[in-house]
Amino acid sequence: MDLGIKGKWALVGGASKGLGYGCAQALAKEGVNVVIVARGKDALLDAATRLKAESPGVEVIAVPVDITTPEGRAAIFAERKDYDIVVTNAGGPPPGDFRSWDREAWIKAVDANMLTPIELIKATIDGMAARGYGRIVNITSSAVKAPIDILGLSNGARSGLTGFVAGLARNPQIASKGVTLNNLLPGAFDTDRLKATMVGAAQKTGKPIEAIADARRQTVPAQRFGTPDEFGAICAFLCSVHAGYINGQNVLADGGAYPGTY
Repeated sequence: MDLGIKGKWALVGGASKGLGYGCAQALAKEGVNVVIVARGKDALLDAATRLKAESPGVEVIAVPVDITTPEGRAAIFAERKDYDIVVTNAGGPPPGDFRSWDREAWIKAVDANMLTPIELIKATIDGMAARGYGRIVNITSSAVKAPIDILGLSNGARSGLTGFVAGLARNPQIASKGVTLNNLLPGAFDTDRLKATMVGAAQKTGKPIEAIADARRQTVPAQRFGTPDEFGAICAFLCSVHAGYINGQNVLADGGAYPGTY
């Protein structure tokens, strides 16, 4: 299927590895020029090299900045002002007991996982509407639908973003101009973040990491973890011309782990 987005420009956050890289990779393979962002310079430059090798002819610009800061966002928009596609993605806040989180921890979580995506949307959505095409995909978390007690910082911040997007996506002045906003909710995917979580669990319980991983897989009906490649493919479809009637939705990719009907 031709997704109809060849030649467009995308901004992808957290794109040096994991789910962000999977999204950038899938878009680049469709002929989309990408501006990729992450804090780790070496990893990001390596990602850019791989993207260029896999998708010759596509422009790849790497901007190694912290997208959650005003300075980082200014550097991104100094490279390019207008985007047809924006994939927001920032690392989730750490797990823990809510009793130990002070105001600073909450502000940091909200800033990274709610306010930063809103700032990126604010900076790009009017241009999208004026040009008659735009796709915004926010990578959030399956915890938005099924909150996890130790991920309270993430639950709160990402739920705030979800509510904001739900309202904005249904604004006729935006939706009627060919612009969609959707959230993509990953469950257990084979990423460094999942591995770090399992390493922490192994250290806490004294169990082998293999046992922790096997137990985690058993909670997923698919009996496996997702891959960044398949996550990226979902993202690319949501960014395509074929997804113009999918708007304001929370698209859950979790191997069937969510137990609810709706």
